[in-house]
Amino acid sequence: MSRKPSRVFSRVLATAAPVIAGALFLAAPAAAPMAGPSYQAAATAAPPVLPGYWEYTTSALGQRDTETKCVRPSEINRFFGGLSTRHYQCTYPVRQVGNGNARFEGNCVSRSGRQARVRLNGTYQAEQFSFRGGASVKAAGIWSPFIPATITARRIAAQCPANAEYF
Repeated sequence: MSRKPSRVFSRVLATAAPVIAGALFLAAPAAAPMAGPSYQAAATAAPPVLPGYWEYTTSALGQRDTETKCVRPSEINRFFGGLSTRHYQCTYPVRQVGNGNARFEGNCVSRSGRQARVRLNGTYQAEQFSFRGGASVKAAGIWSPFIPATITARRIAAQCPANAEYF
């Protein structure tokens, strides 16, 4: 058996994993309204988190990053609705939010065709959330093991400062 796919996979994973994990998790994701029969009811209910000025920290592959963003009411679903970013378009067949707990699993594809599988779960309140999970990337036709990651976020203020960066 040739070792070439293994070497290619290792090289791609070593160079791409931090970039992919960072791109996926820096969007301050969490879960979206429940899928299934109660989706309509959940979609019309109050959002699970409040708009305002948020600080969020992501950790993946030993790298930790903290950012602050202003989240408008119109952006809450995107902010708390999954991991689509400007680099990755994601879909989540599994979306469960309720009673302070959230879980989702989905698939993401970058503009260049890179694929990733994402799993996150954790707890939330109106002004904070904490999720653990990870992502698996496809390289050389092989899925990597899940790369662990965490996301914690807290609402700093209801109003954003004048110089705030928007989500």
